[in-house]
Amino acid sequence: MNDTPDLPPKPPARADRVSLWRYMRLFRQDMLSAQPARLYRAWMAEFRTPFFRSFLVNEPNLIDEVLKARPMDFPKSGRVSEGLRPLLGNSVFLTNGAVWQRQRRIIDPAFEGGRLRDTFPAIWAAGEAAVARMDEGPREVEEDMSHAAADVIFRTLFSLPIEDEIASATFHQFRAYQRTQPILNAAAFVPLPAWMPRGHRAETRRTAKAIRGLITRLTAARMDQIMAGTAPDDLATKIMTTADPETGERFTTEEMVDQVAIFFLAGHETSASALGWALYLLARYPDWQERLAAEAEAALATGPDFAVMGKLRLARDIFREALRLYPPVPMMVRETTRDETFRGRRVPKGSQIVLSPWHLHRHNRLWDNPDGFDPGRWQTENGKTCLREAFMPFSEGARVCTGAGFAMVEGPLLLAMLIRAFRFETVAGREPVPVAYLTVRAKDGIWLGVRRR
Repeated sequence: MNDTPDLPPKPPARADRVSLWRYMRLFRQDMLSAQPARLYRAWMAEFRTPFFRSFLVNEPNLIDEVLKARPMDFPKSGRVSEGLRPLLGNSVFLTNGAVWQRQRRIIDPAFEGGRLRDTFPAIWAAGEAAVARMDEGPREVEEDMSHAAADVIFRTLFSLPIEDEIASATFHQFRAYQRTQPILNAAAFVPLPAWMPRGHRAETRRTAKAIRGLITRLTAARMDQIMAGTAPDDLATKIMTTADPETGERFTTEEMVDQVAIFFLAGHETSASALGWALYLLARYPDWQERLAAEAEAALATGPDFAVMGKLRLARDIFREALRLYPPVPMMVRETTRDETFRGRRVPKGSQIVLSPWHLHRHNRLWDNPDGFDPGRWQTENGKTCLREAFMPFSEGARVCTGAGFAMVEGPLLLAMLIRAFRFETVAGREPVPVAYLTVRAKDGIWLGVRRR
């Protein structure tokens, strides 16, 4: 933990060098505390194994080269996708090349233009439901935020509240899945032949199969509604009725199951992580919490009008600061398709390029007060510069998360609605320890005291 009590918790970085096998063991247990301290100020670092070479890149110009200038030359690494394949199948999160391009051409229109405004009433309704479910007393708010974020996904995607039988079953199966699945499995470190088992845990395989079965039921039912002309105008209908402008093809039911799985993972898991940490930070820094409560009281009084988002400026900056300190996806991995030269160093074809929001967002040479909680930083010159050059909770470039704009509505709105209704306080002896499961979560949950305002 931190030596300075004024700073929010951060996993201890390792000052020593460790063997590959010890590093693999540490990485599988918690990849955040397995990292050496020098990565918080390095522009680039190399890590070698007997099977491949990895290069962690923190220099903004190189990140732009990989994600923005030449994204097709740096496809997503299969070493990471191996661990997520049982749940996500062939989803847009894992594919590359022409398959990925086709998927994005079909998915992206659902999140363009006025669609955010169209989904706003459903997000508001999920926020009201979250406030109604919240009780006073000590609470594990990560679980509360998982419930709220899952409700948002089902309301906006399938026009179903979380209380729906299939929606509820999917949520509970995902809770079981979430902590059985490490970000990386054995295939991330050792190249395995196609016939060899990939090292997925039995519980991971079981829950992934159950989740995909439930999603298949929802998707098949929606396809029947579309054919009958009775489908609601929500995100699922929009995606399933959108044709690829180049081929005229639409997603099959099986393909849509893959995409719904990643919408649920990306839209539920990441939002829940960020909201949980945001509530903890506000509990730790009550002055900021009271400022947000005042803003929320004024902004939300008019009811579910999309225009309120323009009034929730502090809520946005607080949520953004939570994303900076605790980025839900702490690392992203790309792969070189040819020999490259980075910072005068040869990067061979097949190397792993690790882009780490966890390190970039706290980089000592880029940010003022990198480990401190300061929502006001986004109005400073340093904050504005880093927002452009060193902030990527949703990735960047062609592969930026399709739902990034959606998340920046959902997160600040739910945060404001909760703080307007309740006061959150830290619980003595229950300081959360950040670890990486599927996303950055607290090792034993985030426990806060809750009192109605």
